[in-house]
Amino acid sequence: MKKLMAYLKLLRVKHYIKNTLIFIPAIFAHVLTRSNVKSAFIGFLAFCFMASVIYIVNDIKDVENDKLHPTKKNRPIASGEISIAEANILAVIMFMLSLIMNYFVKERIISYTILLIYFSFNLFYSFGLKKKPIIDIVLLVSFYILRIYYGGFIIGVSVSDWLFLTVTFAALYLTFGKRRNEYMKSKNTRDVLKLYSKEFLDKFMYLSLALTLVFYSLWVIEQQISYLSFSVLILLIIFLKYSLIVEGESDGDPTEIVFKNKSLLVWGFIYIIFMFLMMR
Repeated sequence: MKKLMAYLKLLRVKHYIKNTLIFIPAIFAHVLTRSNVKSAFIGFLAFCFMASVIYIVNDIKDVENDKLHPTKKNRPIASGEISIAEANILAVIMFMLSLIMNYFVKERIISYTILLIYFSFNLFYSFGLKKKPIIDIVLLVSFYILRIYYGGFIIGVSVSDWLFLTVTFAALYLTFGKRRNEYMKSKNTRDVLKLYSKEFLDKFMYLSLALTLVFYSLWVIEQQISYLSFSVLILLIIFLKYSLIVEGESDGDPTEIVFKNKSLLVWGFIYIIFMFLMMR
């Protein structure tokens, strides 16, 4: 049982929540049909499996640095719970499962392309570009954007400009927040952190948040749906709560913040239910 938990921890199952972005194009395009939901769910699994491959590769690559980190030292490979050989085998299995699952979605060629671009960009990030300031942030943001476009292609809908801009700046907000807290808590564990400053990260973190709310509000106005504007207030509350946590003792990891704060989860579910009712 302990070994199984170590494998699940290595796969970063909790981080699969990021891949729920794949469902957003279906919601925002008003096409929540049974066929589209089924295709989106299969794509969600395919993307989760590919994401796990990247997490394993990152853990293998960063094992020595992780051993020096206050929290990352407890990761399965860094702590010695799982050997590098075992991790490599698991990565190959997850990679094959991802490709197999993706076979059952619409637009296979394009979706396969996006999956492989996501995989390649992550490799570029892991093997050098994460040490380049700004480029590291741009790549991290691109992973969120690729999820959105993947979610659109697998159900045959286009991603609107407003959705693209909203997700881009929301991702920038989350990424700058993560870098900010990494800088504050463990500056010496990443070379790139030494090239940033708290002031720089603070400024662009909240600039990105402001633009996220602006672009989202413009999208809401364009929909001309009664009461949809209330979603702006719900989203604002979510961001206020998230920002309060980031400004506190958190290490800035979005997934950890979400799962450790019950009220944030509740507001997230309120937003999802509200949007489902408004956009169906």
